[in-house]
Amino acid sequence: MTPTFTFPKKEHLCGEIRISKLYAEGKAFIVYPLRVVYKVTVGVENIPVKVLVSVPKKRFKHAVDRNRIKRLMREAYRLNKLKINELATEKEIEIQIAFNYVANSEMDYETLSRKMTKALNQIAEKL
Repeated sequence: MTPTFTFPKKEHLCGEIRISKLYAEGKAFIVYPLRVVYKVTVGVENIPVKVLVSVPKKRFKHAVDRNRIKRLMREAYRLNKLKINELATEKEIEIQIAFNYVANSEMDYETLSRKMTKALNQIAEKL
């Protein structure tokens, strides 16, 4: 089976209750410029990994800047998600992940992609 490098709506983490539970009960670590919060639950749904991408308005006042960073983060995740998806499917677990951008300035795509890969590898190691 060929891997699909898509990021459909059903893989997005939505809902105020789910998000607040993730931040309250999840484990966190930092791979600068990303703060990663993740939560693992046993029993898989149709979607093994759900992701939330966030850029604070406090650091980036203009929506254009926030949207660009979020777009770059989603693209970096989309291209590097294969390993974490396979691991979650294999172990029959559901993983909820939140990526928060914590840097004060915008970083280029190559750096962001490298850090996203590092963050996903750290999550895979901790499982």
